[in-house]
Amino acid sequence: MLDALQNASSLELFQLSTLIERLLADPRRIIAVRKDMNLGQTVRFVDWRDGSMREGKVVAMRDTQVTLQDLRERKEWKLPYAAIEPPQLNPAERPQAVEPQPPAPARPTRSDFRCGAKVAFEDKYLQIVVGTIVRINSRTATIDPGDGTQWRVGFGLLRHILDV
Repeated sequence: MLDALQNASSLELFQLSTLIERLLADPRRIIAVRKDMNLGQTVRFVDWRDGSMREGKVVAMRDTQVTLQDLRERKEWKLPYAAIEPPQLNPAERPQAVEPQPPAPARPTRSDFRCGAKVAFEDKYLQIVVGTIVRINSRTATIDPGDGTQWRVGFGLLRHILDV
């Protein structure tokens, strides 16, 4: 194969290089390597200087590249996921199948609220505000908490309050 590449023109080599880069950047290939990888894990990677395999610890994971700390030289490497040997998990380390969580309750909509209803919501400081709906718009409700202010709040952020 190397003899055939030696006889190829520079343009053909460039086209081949572009095609290989596109294939290596495919998100499916990245996910195949990344799915069993986590921070602090030891993995094997290719040293591009001499083509040898080395071991390193995963320090950071980005979208298209991973940062490893070489265990031998204590040097950091930023490599594409294609340079990483996919981690092999022992059967005991494999994540166990978990039963699916029940679906989240549906977000409230405009039809769930009426003028005069008592509701609560959290403001931007995560303080709970309780008030009465004084007006209903198409996407928000106007809430009067009784302190002289009014709030326009999306229906998905409101919760009904029951007077006991």
